[in-house]
Amino acid sequence: MKNILAALLAVLFSSLVVAQNALSPSVQRQVQGKTLVSKELPAAQFTFSESYRYVGGQVLSLYGNAEAEQHIFVRAAETGPVQSFYWIQFEHFLPSNKMLYDYKLEGIAYVGDFPFIYDVKSWLDFAYMQNEDPRSDGAAVSRLLVTHHLAFPKKTARVRMFYLPTPDHRTELMIIYGEALPEDSKVPLKAWRDEGVLLDQAAPQVAKDLLDHALQGLVLRKL
Repeated sequence: MKNILAALLAVLFSSLVVAQNALSPSVQRQVQGKTLVSKELPAAQFTFSESYRYVGGQVLSLYGNAEAEQHIFVRAAETGPVQSFYWIQFEHFLPSNKMLYDYKLEGIAYVGDFPFIYDVKSWLDFAYMQNEDPRSDGAAVSRLLVTHHLAFPKKTARVRMFYLPTPDHRTELMIIYGEALPEDSKVPLKAWRDEGVLLDQAAPQVAKDLLDHALQGLVLRKL
């Protein structure tokens, strides 16, 4: 009886997984080695330095308002917190709303031919902050990393960049580059683990260095 029950439960679980996968949107962009290819919004090729490896991609709904396709490249050991990462996210609002992407960021940087606005922040516990809201895009990336026995680092500095490929501002490309900070790092941090320090203001040279690191590990070109 126990064996029959176990078999029935296994079949039920498999059916639920298949049904869930059937309903989940599929990833549209392709990855070949160190290169991510996007055919639209924007049409571009992202090539990462040799020290990075591809973890995976996924599509998710964000609060019923937007859909996001995520791709993650990391520099890391086989397991544990990553040393640095690129989090690439293609996102658009759904037709059911009239929301717009409207960021009040002062930094401007070109990645290849693409103009991005950006900011640079440091966090006492970046991993904790990403998991505060289980429905968020950050929590989704955290779960993806966990399936590969990886995790976001705690003490982290990151560059967050946005490019809006359409005039209506309803579609965006987000690139987040982050790197783990050593325990003896002099980079300013807030006492609370879920509060970030805006390094563009608090430590401009650190912010510039981090942006340089982000640009050195990625080549982005139009298709």
